[in-house]
Amino acid sequence: MKYRDYITGIIALILCFSCNTQNPKVTNHTSQSTDRPEPNVVLLLTDDLGWQDVKVYDIDEPSPYETPNIDALAKKGVQFWQAYSPAPTCAPSRCAIMSGNHPARAQKTHVVGGAPPTVNGNKNTQRILDPWYSGRMPENEMTLARVLQQKGYTTGHAGKWHMAINHHAFPQPEDQGFDVTTANRGATSPQKPHRLTDFATTKASDPYRLDENGFPYHQNSQDALNFLKENKQDPFFLYYATFLVHAPIHTRSKALLEKYCQKLGVPYPTDPNHWDVKGQNNPYYAAMVEMLDYYVGQVFDYLETTDDPRWPGHKLSENTYIIFTSDNGGMENAHGDVITDNYPLDKGKINAKEGGTRVPLLISGPGIKKGIESDVVVNGLDFYPTILSLLGIDKPKDKHLDGADLSTLLLKDPTDSKLVLAENGKERTTMMWHFPHSSFQSTLRVGDYKFIRNYDFKNNPKTPEFELYKLYTTGNGIAERVDIEEANNLATTYPEKTKEMNSQLTAILTEMNASYPSYNPYYKSDLDHKETVPTVLSTSITNDQVTFKYKENGAKVVKANLIYTTNGGHRYEEWFKTDAKINADGTITTNLPKGTTHYIINLIDAHKFLVSYPEMPSNKTLKNEKKKYSDYALRNK
Repeated sequence: MKYRDYITGIIALILCFSCNTQNPKVTNHTSQSTDRPEPNVVLLLTDDLGWQDVKVYDIDEPSPYETPNIDALAKKGVQFWQAYSPAPTCAPSRCAIMSGNHPARAQKTHVVGGAPPTVNGNKNTQRILDPWYSGRMPENEMTLARVLQQKGYTTGHAGKWHMAINHHAFPQPEDQGFDVTTANRGATSPQKPHRLTDFATTKASDPYRLDENGFPYHQNSQDALNFLKENKQDPFFLYYATFLVHAPIHTRSKALLEKYCQKLGVPYPTDPNHWDVKGQNNPYYAAMVEMLDYYVGQVFDYLETTDDPRWPGHKLSENTYIIFTSDNGGMENAHGDVITDNYPLDKGKINAKEGGTRVPLLISGPGIKKGIESDVVVNGLDFYPTILSLLGIDKPKDKHLDGADLSTLLLKDPTDSKLVLAENGKERTTMMWHFPHSSFQSTLRVGDYKFIRNYDFKNNPKTPEFELYKLYTTGNGIAERVDIEEANNLATTYPEKTKEMNSQLTAILTEMNASYPSYNPYYKSDLDHKETVPTVLSTSITNDQVTFKYKENGAKVVKANLIYTTNGGHRYEEWFKTDAKINADGTITTNLPKGTTHYIINLIDAHKFLVSYPEMPSNKTLKNEKKKYSDYALRNK
């Protein structure tokens, strides 16, 4: 051996030893070389982006929206064709993804929440009532961010939060495990006085100044990029929650608006308040989708072109897992606009049918197969356990997770559903959604079948109690489309299967202690058993124990809940629920939780009618009178 070769070998050994000692927490989960440092994670959650809004998901009528950067990401990882959000609306999906808890288990099933059950408008015209549901994720939740933070990751949030009773209410991201948080709406801030004015320009003084490609400056995207630039020297977790493509539906790029008017063959808008052309023909929304693609493309490009300071000779993208998805299906109509169309899927956001819950999902990163399209059924609840597994981090002790670990699927064969295991260790074949609001549904997916239970079916000829659809016929990992439109209800054709799936759904909801909607006793039209609802006669309090005396008028009281608040009159007044005891002597007793300022009692009878004492006003009344629920509730003196 020549002396020069000998010295070169010694130097190589020293460098190798140095590299390994500087990275003591190295994992080898993905069978990469042992000098690879801890992987990074970017969880990119878009807002209201539908399954058919991304070009790479084109089926039937091609989407007119241009998404080249998102489409390119699909080629670098796995594209899931049967991916779902945990819920058909924003807040419950976000809480579920970050906490790992199913919305039904967490009692966080819709946006806002934390209020007594009551009607929205006129108390005589609303047949069914939402149950109480939580206004937020608990502040002591062991979130995904908190786990990673405790394992030495720098955790960052950029964009929308919406995991509390209000965008700005407690708890905020810094209370839930994030080191860095920013929430600037950027270019999605409303144009003034309306969306046909206030377009971005090239002027240096314009806060939304157009860049060299003609796109408005977007602080939300810049915040995400700033986090990457400032924290790439450490393992990082970035939760980039875009405000796009949520309402208000508008674009600060006049050129994009004009482009899509021409592409869609629609006239340039003259009325800023309405757009009523059906289908995917809204030029404002089309422009928003392309803007979203452009801004997330900047993040992808940064990861692709930036050297990894922890792994010399490699780019950040080589050691970063990227999860791209949406919080729910596309919003089809809102605020006087036809926005988008999830066709061939039925319905959209705020409905538990396929259009409200099926979402785009792309996952890429070290060791993950590239350019694979998968028909495996997956869910946003799966992100928490999957990310922990990919990073080689154990699940926190006593932490329940409702999702499944997808890491083996991603690293071995993304088309093999047998690699996704349920809690019992067998192949997961079941998935459930619970949405006791608006459309009032619970749904269950078992294999290729989808079962829907409708709660608002009494005296409602338009709505059957049960629906059953065969979405696919699956064999050898390939799903052949049958009825993803949910157009052919098989509930009466297969009564035994309908009964079986209904029982299975009940068992799951019972295990999660789910809350259900109730009927409104003040509904003016026909409603069976309306005349038999109970009446609360009086109330008394001794120390902190409250006693309610009630009378049954033909229907047995089967459940009683104390609804209480500890901050009555506060700007972010928030209400909670606890069970009350039903006694044989016609009374209900309960102890007021510490700090209770105001309270009410809810009785639910055997026919699922809800009686509130005192009676709560409608949300519309509260808004008009500028009052709070505590103004009508019992006060704890």
